[in-house]
Amino acid sequence: MANTRSAKKMVRKIAARTEVNKARRSRVRTYVRKVEEAIEAGDKSAAQDALRVAQPELMRAVTKGVMHKNTSSRKVSRLSARVSAMG
Repeated sequence: MANTRSAKKMVRKIAARTEVNKARRSRVRTYVRKVEEAIEAGDKSAAQDALRVAQPELMRAVTKGVMHKNTSSRKVSRLSARVSAMG
């Protein structure tokens, strides 16, 4: 357990930051899930719209330090490939 004042403060800061990061990660997953649900439903226009909304959210997660840049780029790439492969 933390003993010094600065260590106790860091524990509080880390806990607060963890909550923010958790919310951001959840938000990204929600947008990705909406794209995947549109793909499963076979609705190409809805999938394209969902991807258009999800892409900046994925990249925002990178700038906020929630996700690595390559991870985000890989997710965008795979989602867009699945959307474009739809009939």
